[in-house]
This record gives sequence, C-alpha cells and structure tokens, in this order.
Amino acid sequence: MDFLLECIGFPPSTDLAALAERIRREGELVALRGPSGEHRRMPVSGGLEVRLDREAGQEHDSLWPYFESSRRLRVSVEDLQRLPDSPFDVLLRGRANPPLPEDPWRETSGDEYPLAAYLCDARRLPKSLPRGHVLAVSLAGFALDVGYVGPNQGVRDRTLAAEPGGSVLLPLAGSDQPGGCMELSLPVRAIHHLENPLTHERIELVEADAPGRPLDLFLSRWQLEAHGWPAPRPGWRIEGAFLFNGRIAGGLPKHSPKRRP
Repeated sequence: MDFLLECIGFPPSTDLAALAERIRREGELVALRGPSGEHRRMPVSGGLEVRLDREAGQEHDSLWPYFESSRRLRVSVEDLQRLPDSPFDVLLRGRANPPLPEDPWRETSGDEYPLAAYLCDARRLPKSLPRGHVLAVSLAGFALDVGYVGPNQGVRDRTLAAEPGGSVLLPLAGSDQPGGCMELSLPVRAIHHLENPLTHERIELVEADAPGRPLDLFLSRWQLEAHGWPAPRPGWRIEGAFLFNGRIAGGLPKHSPKRRP
C-alpha cells in the first residue's frame, strides 16, 4: 500500500525506508494489534495517520494511510474474511445502510448498497457473527485509480448526468482484484484542506455525497496531475477505484467473547 501514501501528502519521491525508521523512533503503538510483530502509528493531520505494520517472520515493512473518520456507517454483515498475512485485519463484505427493522419503507428507501472494506481492529470481533448482523463502522477511501474528475456532464454513465445526485458504488470483483476496494462514481459535496506536517504538502479531504451519508475520500494529487485531471471541486464528480479501511465503531454483541490473538 506504499503508493497510497500519496493520498495523504507523501510524494512519489519519499524515502519509504527512512519514513519507516522515523515511525519506529517517534510513533505510537497501535491499539488492538499485536502482541506479535510491529504495529506503530504516526499522526499526520486532522485525524490522518501513517501506519507501519511488520508481522513476525516478514522481511518488509507495510506503510499505509489511515483516517479516523467521525462518521458512522451501518453495515449488514455478509462475510468476514480473516487475512493470514495480516492477522489483526479482517475483510468486511456487506450492505451499507440496511433498513431499520421498524422502517415501513425498508424495501424502497434506496440508500442500501454493497460494501467491501478492511477493518484494522479484528481483535474486537467475536469468533463469528451471524449473517445480517449490523455493525457500525468508521471508514475512509484512498484512491487506487481515478478515471474521472470534473463536471457531472462528463461521466461515462449518461443516466448519472441526468441525475446530478446519482451514485454508483460497487465492490471490485474478480480473483485478480484486491479485496476491500470499491468502484465509485459520486458527486463531490465539499472539500476540506489539510497539510502533511512531515512533507508540508497539501492534502484534500473529499466529502463525497454517497447514499445515506457522505463518504470521506483521499486522492493523490500526483496521480491526478499525471492523468491530466483537475483538483476536485464541490458540485463536480469523482469516478475511480478506492481502497476502504477503518474500524468498528459499534454494534458488537455486548457479551460475546473477544477473539484471542
């Protein structure tokens, strides 16, 4: 995930080995990870962090971006996949914004969509959850590949151009596709400006207008420049593939045993 660090203000020229050593020296331990391996975090700006993971027996560091979003998204669990190479993460597949049991319009609300994301606090989960159990999760998306940034009229799906608030959210499918990734086409609701204090590069937090509630997205300005895309603006649209990660924010069974490390 090293290249995803561009989304939080680390240029392509960043010395990743030096960054990893700095996190080792100055970073903090990450809760709910370990006890084996190295798991450290360094705050960057406004809830952003760069994290370092190195599992026992591995020969390389993993550096990746993380954002502590204040938003909570309800997700009905379809599958939780443990990751042998990253035992403290879990791949969540489910349905975002499931209808409330007492909602009389549960069949026609239109806010539900499929979701795939990594959760970094798998140790909080019990050994199993029933299909359909609803978790609250805090997530953010980081751009893998951006296919379009611009006015609504330029989107590939012409039906979306006719509906400025229209959206597409689909997990990437296929055995050759990375897990936890979504194909998106979403309107831009707002832009929030941050700065990476380690590199003094600007960061743009994109508030995207997704069904039910907004999603927080981060894009690499170097990737945008390389493909000739402008910086996103409110009222425009973003299309592309994003990796989502985050944490469990609620909805765990109150008396279930914790998963052992």
